[in-house]
Amino acid sequence: MMQRKQAVKILFVIIGLGLIYWFGLRTDPAVQALNQAIQGKGSSELRNYPYAFRVLRLDKEVAVMVTPRSPEVPVYRMIAALYPNLAGKAPNDPDFTAAQKELAQVQSEARQIVLDQPGVSSVKWELDRNWLIAHGISLN
Repeated sequence: MMQRKQAVKILFVIIGLGLIYWFGLRTDPAVQALNQAIQGKGSSELRNYPYAFRVLRLDKEVAVMVTPRSPEVPVYRMIAALYPNLAGKAPNDPDFTAAQKELAQVQSEARQIVLDQPGVSSVKWELDRNWLIAHGISLN
């Protein structure tokens, strides 16, 4: 009798863990397909860019993508995290300006690739707070 109760408890734990995985930890196959499209269809500039643009989630037909750029974050800090050799350069420095233009170009390319996929009608950007914090950029 005692073994049967233990077996039932173990079964419930296994089922519970399976449900947690299925509904909470498993990557949405649609999101995974969108991220694979970015890598597979992106230019070499996009694939090799120091920040990996990706889809975080899909809310109906809206792809929520992450970006390191936001009015909340000073652009010089974010660019310096992407390109350490530009740390301390003035925002009007030609290399700094080129880095900003490249960021805009690859972000736009990633967005367009996602928009070209079936089931996506628009893109919403969300600040990648984890990436910024991991690169020593504090958020106000």
